[in-house]
Amino acid sequence: MKAGSVIVDMAAEQGGNCELTEPGQAVVKHGVTIIGYTDLPSRLAKQSSTMYASNLFRLAEELCKTKDGIIDVNMEDDAIRGLTVIKDGGITWPPPPPNLPAAKPKPAAAAPVTKQGGHGHGAGEPMSAGSLATVFGVGALLFLLVGLYAPAAFLGHFTVFVLACFVGYMVVWNVTPALHTPLMSVTNAISSIIAIGALVQIAPPESGGGRPDEIIRWVAIVGIALTTINMFGGFAVTRRMLAMFRK
Repeated sequence: MKAGSVIVDMAAEQGGNCELTEPGQAVVKHGVTIIGYTDLPSRLAKQSSTMYASNLFRLAEELCKTKDGIIDVNMEDDAIRGLTVIKDGGITWPPPPPNLPAAKPKPAAAAPVTKQGGHGHGAGEPMSAGSLATVFGVGALLFLLVGLYAPAAFLGHFTVFVLACFVGYMVVWNVTPALHTPLMSVTNAISSIIAIGALVQIAPPESGGGRPDEIIRWVAIVGIALTTINMFGGFAVTRRMLAMFRK
């Protein structure tokens, strides 16, 4: 055996199967470690003993499939052939390579998909000129209706809302997909500035026209509760996601 090999002599209690075994000791002879412990059963875990016994039982079943006590060493069986070292006085080790079934033909490789554009969201065809004109036309019509019929106070808030949607869309669209979840978690947490609005509705300033009714108060309380969950959850998810990129 090569230097560095290990022999576990399980018959060391009866003298050993290896001539160099020293019962009760682990020795190194010619670079080979020979373990001759006589109390191996007490050193092994129950699972190891059970697995070894199961392997021997299955091997006995393979050697005596007729269950009549007659051992039949079937050299056509790859498992039995690989376990056999000597048969009828002749050395049969090492066994020949097993006969492997013919490999199945590989399916034809699909044509690679070419990405269009360099955005983080992956492949996508650009919108046609007609569709783009239709979208812009519908959007312009909606803005016109809002500008004609909406109150002046609403127009200021609506303008901020549209700009925020546009800026947020452009920011997320150009982000690497691997960072989508951390980015969205942080933006959700930061966007929870709506908690300030809910606090104002619970206790508005004195110039705001007095205290709100109970419906507005309870809606604001629910809004604060959900916003708090969003804030802490967003930063917690971001922290765990960014920890995955650290060594």
